Amino acid sequence: MPTKVFIDGGEGTTGLRLHERLSARNDIQLLTIDPALRKDESAKAEISNAADIVFLCLPDDAARASVAGITNPNTKVIDASTAHRVLDSWAYGLPELSAGHREKVATSTWICVPGCHASGFNLLVYPLVASGLVAANYPFASHSVTGYSGAGKKVIAAYAEDDRPGYYGTPRQYALGQAHKHLPEMQKISGLAHPPVFNPIIADFYCGMVVTIPLHLRLLKGSPDAQQLHSFFSDFYAGQKLVTVAPWQAEASLPEGMLEPAHFSGRDDLEIFVCGNSEHAILAARFDNLGKGASGAAIQCMNISLGLSEETGLVTGS
Repeated sequence: MPTKVFIDGGEGTTGLRLHERLSARNDIQLLTIDPALRKDESAKAEISNAADIVFLCLPDDAARASVAGITNPNTKVIDASTAHRVLDSWAYGLPELSAGHREKVATSTWICVPGCHASGFNLLVYPLVASGLVAANYPFASHSVTGYSGAGKKVIAAYAEDDRPGYYGTPRQYALGQAHKHLPEMQKISGLAHPPVFNPIIADFYCGMVVTIPLHLRLLKGSPDAQQLHSFFSDFYAGQKLVTVAPWQAEASLPEGMLEPAHFSGRDDLEIFVCGNSEHAILAARFDNLGKGASGAAIQCMNISLGLSEETGLVTGS
């Protein structure tokens, strides 16, 4: 019997990509709603309670309202909004972080999809803090360069306009007041005493991103050099199917030695770079903000929840 799936909020970028990926699978039956009823809570609740899996691709308040209408204990919810990401009652959908995270995704009824920036940040920072290599009160900073698709339909349309402002062609920093919506999950999931200083940057390409963490190695336990830190990450993520660590000194093989953020466009996996010397290190996570940063992560969580191979229906570089 195919798994019955309902995508609540299928008109946005995440919902559309979910529909595209899942409609190609013969093990999935997509349940649909009359477009005129897509904001009708009772109609959505009826379909949701008939589904095995419900994906929520909605604003936070709408996601909470949809969850309130799901009463079938056998319906699993995978929420792509920020509404539930810091709640202990929800599984955080980044199974590569630990065996405990993977087990919770496999067994929970409520699963939240991490934010795109937070996915890269937590995959870089969680191992350091969880291992004791970096103290929880370390003054983390991060910058993240991302394509404009992560900003939603209105911004996508604005970038596509022929008469758009000239400054759209240059990278632009935002969330300068340090109130970005991904900061709470960055702090909580990585176990930080304080939120990091976060510098997100939107640029003139559709999708893809690089999240970067600079480190002062003298402040780490044992003062490892960058090559030792690379070995640490290689061991930590050994055997993962959707997260890989690039070889040591991989920057030498990059075009002109530059890390290009759109390289993983259309893919659902993620690559980590560890570069530097004896004093400083640069950690970077490169992936697609619509893939491992959104719909790809959602499908990975569904696959794990259903007991399937986690990369089923996903696109990777392997």
